[in-house]
Formats: sequence, structure tokens, C-alpha cells
Amino acid sequence: MISPSNKAVTPCEPNDELTVKIETFADELRRNAHSIGSHGLSESEFYESGIFDGAIERIRGQKSATMGPKKHFVALVLNFMQDGGFIADWEEAGGANRHDLTVILSSGKVAAIELKGCLDGNNTNISERPPHAEEFIVWSLCQSKTSNLRKGVWSGLHTRLGADIVDLEKKYDGLIVWDWVCNTIARPCPKIIHDKSLVTELGSFSLPPPCLYSFPATAPSPRNNPKPARRRVTDVELLAAFYDCFGGKEEELNEVQIEARNNGANLERRTTIVRNSQIIRSSKFSPIKRR
Repeated sequence: MISPSNKAVTPCEPNDELTVKIETFADELRRNAHSIGSHGLSESEFYESGIFDGAIERIRGQKSATMGPKKHFVALVLNFMQDGGFIADWEEAGGANRHDLTVILSSGKVAAIELKGCLDGNNTNISERPPHAEEFIVWSLCQSKTSNLRKGVWSGLHTRLGADIVDLEKKYDGLIVWDWVCNTIARPCPKIIHDKSLVTELGSFSLPPPCLYSFPATAPSPRNNPKPARRRVTDVELLAAFYDCFGGKEEELNEVQIEARNNGANLERRTTIVRNSQIIRSSKFSPIKRR
């Protein structure tokens, strides 16, 4: 079912078998919901009452609102990195800030991390690089077990983060795509099919190497810097710390290149992902439509 792909934005493939099972279970749940619980209503009364729809919305709201699993996973990972000497220290930034974490790197440099979900929503753009940060990283933790990460990551890189980099001159240094769903039945990881030694056992998780993406060191500008040079993942210290700590293969590291140009009244950008010196995906020049 899952096979490695050297030409995919991220190795994770949509799990079609799981999607079918979820759709089947959803139909079964919808048909049989009236027989569950202690509501004491007849089948017709149950569905007329709105209990089923209300319960679904409540569950969705509770799941969307909670940061518990994210915070637990992030703390587990960063404590492990600190214990191993890959970072010096870290702390939560606090609710008053537009970033989530501050990390003191082994060199003494300060990195800030913004935690995001599956990168396919407008929330991806909501962040602010703090003035004291020498590196600014977005960390995608996609809780949805059925999300198509390939579409989500490309949307995040090209449509959202890339547009901000060109239009708003936001400065991002890298992207991490990695969470507790990786290497589970919901999201098998092609990276470790032939090499189980790449798995890191951390608490209750068996984690594959993270997917890491570096951004150029300078912002693209149509006149002065239309095609900034790509930057290696290992040149971004926080990304290098994740790579050194959790392993992986050098040929799996991703370099993102973003170009900018003026085309009449339109400001356009092109996004390219390079892995192991090969172009994995490249967009056409496309206008930033919000202008």
C-alpha cells in the first residue's frame, strides 16, 4: 500500500484503505446512532432532536480547541533533544506572543518556533517572527489522520508561507513536518520501510526521522534579488539539530527556493522544492491574488 516516492513533496501518501474504512464507519454510525447511549428516545425522535448533529459538532470543537496532544508531543521531543545536548534549553513563549516556543540552540543562538496544523488553512499565515529570534521555524503537527499531507505541505509552502515571504517580506528559515501520527497505522512512513534502525523510541511513540525544509537566507525581491540562493537544511541550526538528533538520510532533506517577479501590475512568485539535487516539484509563476 505504501511505497517510497522520491518525487513527492513529502513521503507520506494518502491512506486510501483507511479513508474507505472511515467513510464506511461514518455511514454505520449515522444509521445506528439512535441505538447508542441513554437518551431514551425513539429512532425518529432521536434524529429529530438534533442530538446526533450536536454531539458531532461538540466532538469536533473539543478536538480542534485542545492543544494538549501537541504540547505533550513537543515537550517530549524538545526535552529529549535537550537531554541529548542537541539544544541548550527551551520554553513556551506565552499567549501574548505570536509564536509558540523559544529555543536556545547549542551555539547560544535563539530560535523561535510557530506550531501549526496541516498547513492547508488560513491559520498557517498567522505568526510573527520575534525581534530576538535568529531563526524562525514553522512546525507542522497535523492531527488529522486522513489529511493529505502532500497537498497540505505544498499549500503551506507555495500558497501561504511563500506568498507571505514575497508579498509581506516575512522571514522564515525552515519548516518541520512531523508529529505523533507519523509511523502509525494511520500514516505509515515510507522512510523506514527498509531500515527500522531509523526509528527513535520516545515515550509511547516510535518516530521516523522528521521531514525538514529549509528556506533561502534572503527574501526574494523582483528587482534586487529575484532568485535567492537555496540554503542547505544543515545550515539552519535548529533544523540541523533535529536532523542530528532523530537521524534520517541526507538525500531526504528538502531545500525550498522562492523566486519573485513583476508581471505588469502583478507580483508573482514561483516555488521549487529540491531534494538530493533534483527538482521534486516546481510551480509556475503565479500572482499573489490578495494584492
